[in-house]
Amino acid sequence: MTETDETDWFSLQGTHDEALSRIFDPTGPFSNIIDGYRLRHSQLEMARAVARTVEESATLVAEAGTGTGKTFAYLVPALLWGGKVIISTGTRHLQDQLFLRDIPTVRKALNAPVTVALLKGRSNYVCRLYLLRTMEQGTFSVSEETRQLRAIARFAKTSTSGDRSELAGVPDNSPIWHRVTSSHENCPGAECAYYQDCFVMKARRKALQSDVLVVNHHLLFADLTLKESGISELLPTANTIIFDEAHQLPDTATLFLGEIVSTSHVFDLCRDVLVEGLAHARDGTEWGKIVSALEKEARDLRLVFSEDYVKLSVGQLDRNTPLFPALNSLLDALRALISVLNAHADATELLALYATRAQSLAEAFHAWHTAAQGSSDMAYVMWVEAFANSLQLHKTPLSVASTFTQQRKARSCAWIFTSATLAIRGNFHHFSSRLGLENAHAKVWASPFDYASQGVLYVPDITARPNTPDFSATVAQIALPLIEAAGGKAFLLCTTLRAVNLIATYLREEFERNHWDFPLFVQGDSPRTDLLERFRAAGNGVLVGSQSFWEGVDVRGEGLSLVIVDKLPFAPPDDPVLSARIQLLESEGKNGFMDYQLPEAIMNLKQGAGRLIRDESDRGVLVICDTRLVSSRYGRRIWQSLPPFLRTRSMEEACRFFSGSANLQGLPPPSAQEAQCHTRTDEDNA
Repeated sequence: MTETDETDWFSLQGTHDEALSRIFDPTGPFSNIIDGYRLRHSQLEMARAVARTVEESATLVAEAGTGTGKTFAYLVPALLWGGKVIISTGTRHLQDQLFLRDIPTVRKALNAPVTVALLKGRSNYVCRLYLLRTMEQGTFSVSEETRQLRAIARFAKTSTSGDRSELAGVPDNSPIWHRVTSSHENCPGAECAYYQDCFVMKARRKALQSDVLVVNHHLLFADLTLKESGISELLPTANTIIFDEAHQLPDTATLFLGEIVSTSHVFDLCRDVLVEGLAHARDGTEWGKIVSALEKEARDLRLVFSEDYVKLSVGQLDRNTPLFPALNSLLDALRALISVLNAHADATELLALYATRAQSLAEAFHAWHTAAQGSSDMAYVMWVEAFANSLQLHKTPLSVASTFTQQRKARSCAWIFTSATLAIRGNFHHFSSRLGLENAHAKVWASPFDYASQGVLYVPDITARPNTPDFSATVAQIALPLIEAAGGKAFLLCTTLRAVNLIATYLREEFERNHWDFPLFVQGDSPRTDLLERFRAAGNGVLVGSQSFWEGVDVRGEGLSLVIVDKLPFAPPDDPVLSARIQLLESEGKNGFMDYQLPEAIMNLKQGAGRLIRDESDRGVLVICDTRLVSSRYGRRIWQSLPPFLRTRSMEEACRFFSGSANLQGLPPPSAQEAQCHTRTDEDNA
């Protein structure tokens, strides 16, 4: 007998455990709306843990392996007993999936009368003010942008949300979006003529009134750190906060608890000032001359570095670097603009806003300049990052644990952190220590998949070292017979964009030479979403990508049967933030490699490996071309954190797996090196 839609799960007699047992039962409410629904014990256990956490306003760190069903495991208790719930995700894609698919399914199954809202960052909503201003400027030199602008204008007239994801006719990466959306810096707020009809404000008002709010990590941390006015009331109203894809949180927290100022901010300000000044304050002021002077100083600041890309700490800069004199010149030009803007602040609300914005920008550049020249604060690292057309100045905290702990303690609510990759061999220390969660209840719910029969881990027996110039060519050569055996259906995950381009070039030439009809999809050729859609549609494609394809990608079935990883994903040792963190750890008597670099690489590799088996019927081969996995002292620690695939060093065995004829009986015995690793208790416990 199945549970009916009339069951009142909110007031059901008995404990939460009993209610959850009935809900997740094979004959329960999900059996009525999900084809082939069945009980997953790990899902039920996790749901019970979430319910206890909600009831006690406690903290839970939960790793749920692929196939556990973690989304329903936290949604059911959250919707029933969570009060005001905020669910934060790592990507807009998962945000939309939760809002459009998962939450409606659970709400329907439970007949739960909860209201749900979706809230994204400002740049995801059309701004009526900047749309009008952009249209007033006339057509663009690129006719496609003119067509896109007209499409957005029509969309703004009929849309109730203004969410750009609902307008399929304009690509998400089109430059036009930057012209018709607002930012915290350029929004006039309540002074705007369109404030009452603003899509952003409508979304926020709905968010405050809803029982369940779906946001993303960036937006939530903007609220958590009170950096974005107008939504700081979200968190104090929450009874339950759930972080999905929580493995991304330490880096997101570091971004928002640090400070960044960029020449891009200057160029954006100049563009807005020029448009507004010429339109509404022409009275003898030479706006073009003033703006051009500031733009020149911003360009000169970028040109301090002649390379196409630079990432350096202040300590790595030459003693006679022209960076600081160039910063002083930029500040002088900014102050000149501020003086002019203040003189015209009464002309329009936007010129007054731009005066405040310019002042804030000048203060940010000055603060970085002062801190970089005189600060010896070991809690932060000061560094610069130069791109093709911009320069960013960073002040980054080396640890966010203390600040994040204070933020959590200030709010009496349930905190739930979940992902498929949070632990290393069942140990949560690395993740928890980065966020100050050491005393939280933590548990792993293993994947229900039978990895030993569904997949093989193949480590090629090669002599090429990962740091040699010919390594990418070696990876491509290894990939060819595997791609042929699998019939395409492959991801090649690289640690650098340079490797992506080298491997893609090699494969393209070999596919043509062998007359193989495997569509090749390469990161950078088109937007990520488009590449994935075309890969899925092809059925026998080969996709070559870097970091953005290591996580958040779900390709089920035979369309993806082979995942090849070129190298263990260690961060570059010369990265300024990493170098400073290692220095800090070693000053505390710790091992920078074992205590930080290795755990970070393991968690990243787990994400990449997780692309292969997404369903209980999936089969495939995971190839890791980096022989350090089996030859290094730390290799055992890495592969023990991966899914328990059968293992092989034989190309022939790996290829035969695709035909079902591989004769793999089980895990091979450990090598002498692995046996040696087993005795190294310092590394096992690091």
